[in-house]
Amino acid sequence: MVIASFLFFTALVAVITILKTRKDDHSTPEGYFLAGRKLGGVVIAGSLLLTNLSTEQLVGLNGAAYNDGLAVMVWEVFAVLSLVAMALFFLPRWLRSGISTVPQFLEERYDGRTRTIADVIFLAAYAMILLPIILYTGATGLIEIIDVRALLGIEDRTTALWITVWGVGLIGACYALFGGLRTVAVSDTLNGVGLLIGGLLITYFGLQAVSHTLGDGAGVMDGWSTVKANAEPGKTLNSLGSTDTSVPVGTILTGVVLLHMFYWTTNQQIIQRTLGARSLAEGQKGVLLCGFLKLLGPLFLVVPGIIAWTLYARDPGLKGDHAYGRLVADVLPGPLTGFFAAVLVGAILSSFNSALNATCTLFSTGVYAKLNTDAPDARLVRSGKVFGWIIAGVSMALAPWLAKTESIFSYLQTMNGIYFIPLLAVVVVGMLTKRVPGKAATVALLTGLVVLLAGYFVPLGQKETESTRVVLIENLAAELEQDGVSIVEEFSVQPVAVRTGSDAAPEQPEPIAYARVLQTGTATRYFAPDVMHTFHFLGATFVLLIAIMLAWGVASPRPEPWVHQDAKAVDLTPWKGSVPAGIALVVLVVAIYAVFADFSIFSA
Repeated sequence: MVIASFLFFTALVAVITILKTRKDDHSTPEGYFLAGRKLGGVVIAGSLLLTNLSTEQLVGLNGAAYNDGLAVMVWEVFAVLSLVAMALFFLPRWLRSGISTVPQFLEERYDGRTRTIADVIFLAAYAMILLPIILYTGATGLIEIIDVRALLGIEDRTTALWITVWGVGLIGACYALFGGLRTVAVSDTLNGVGLLIGGLLITYFGLQAVSHTLGDGAGVMDGWSTVKANAEPGKTLNSLGSTDTSVPVGTILTGVVLLHMFYWTTNQQIIQRTLGARSLAEGQKGVLLCGFLKLLGPLFLVVPGIIAWTLYARDPGLKGDHAYGRLVADVLPGPLTGFFAAVLVGAILSSFNSALNATCTLFSTGVYAKLNTDAPDARLVRSGKVFGWIIAGVSMALAPWLAKTESIFSYLQTMNGIYFIPLLAVVVVGMLTKRVPGKAATVALLTGLVVLLAGYFVPLGQKETESTRVVLIENLAAELEQDGVSIVEEFSVQPVAVRTGSDAAPEQPEPIAYARVLQTGTATRYFAPDVMHTFHFLGATFVLLIAIMLAWGVASPRPEPWVHQDAKAVDLTPWKGSVPAGIALVVLVVAIYAVFADFSIFSA
């Protein structure tokens, strides 16, 4: 039943997508990479939403919520402010330029050298960071939800991870490289509907499970009351993060807001579908509609992680990134498991397709076109496809190695900062000033990369460490073979018996034996985050790069001020409702934070 429903829903999306896009023009760069600039607001909103809401969000953000509580909703709710900025400030400027890529705008504003550096930064980041993370988190979720190991007859999790990564990666590459942007956008919209339905179903059945196992069995509202009753004071349901969470409240206005701003206004993977809008008004409608949908995000991207913590906190061996998959497997009724697996695969494919399509666009219209100035359209498109297959192979090879990270979502945000911050700095200065020259942008890009890489990876020295962690008893011998490891205590826990998709009483699971071990030793110190919080470091670097560029613009300005020419690519008449809708979104963000704010963390 699981496999049948999975195949049915996956095939349904594929068939509808093919029927909708079979007559599209894929022979020209604009037709292939920008959907012929024919995308409407609803398709843009759906594609933006699902490009963002992939498994690094479903698995990673719910895993972060399992560890840190409601404070991690900053990655959803606060993002809405950046979408408002995109609709009202950035998008009119992108569309005025008639560009296909962000580096193309940088060439128009600064010079060709700046564009080349930006192209290389984007390509390296997508191949080494973004695409592997999408595949790893997707494979991790599938392994937990549909028990890939049992289906394949494989006991080893690592082997199953490799097989799943390559299977999903090859399917995603076919979508992206044979179909073009409109194929990606249409399938995104269809999968987006399924994701919203499936994600909300997990929350619904999760609260039912909490009610049946820990509450009075009265249903969803009782489940939520039970979650609140079991919440850790000041943390589980607090929108403001304390210093022991991954997002302390003080970081929101430094690194966090900058990461959001780049992601939703300057990230090629995201904004490419807005560059394909048939008009500014349609683009603004799509971006702001996505903003309203993002406000629903915590219901299925954060609350399930909190539900999982409520149910599984007694299991100290459960890793946060595995909590969501376990919750889905435990609470979702069997007939819906295949549907949700299809939705999950759709989410994986959406983000993977979008990033791969953006990678092809950057290479074809940037690097290849510069080296082959007289190449016809057909060869430009073909070069992008060939390069896409190479990048897909690299990302599939790298993805399984991410299993060694502690929190995949925290790792993603940390690594993103390396290229987000320099690129955002040069774009913002480029849009807001007229005299800052290309040399200033080049220096800012290179300085930003050097400073951020040094902060993350250049050692400052050694520090003494002491920490405890929980391991399974059967793994204890291997743990004790490490230097500096000793047993603190041995104990066993009785996991909560969660209803597994039916009304029948679940079987009581066996107790799990654990040991808490103490490990002492030395670790390498780095500037970020050992000297200051990583997100504060990102904010400080951003200010430094802005200062460098503005000072350069004063000391050695452009001979003539830059004039932003209208390429006449689309109608630039703004949507009349864009400003009221933007104001409404800002008010809703403030209200949501105010409702869940617990200021007791400041007196702790």
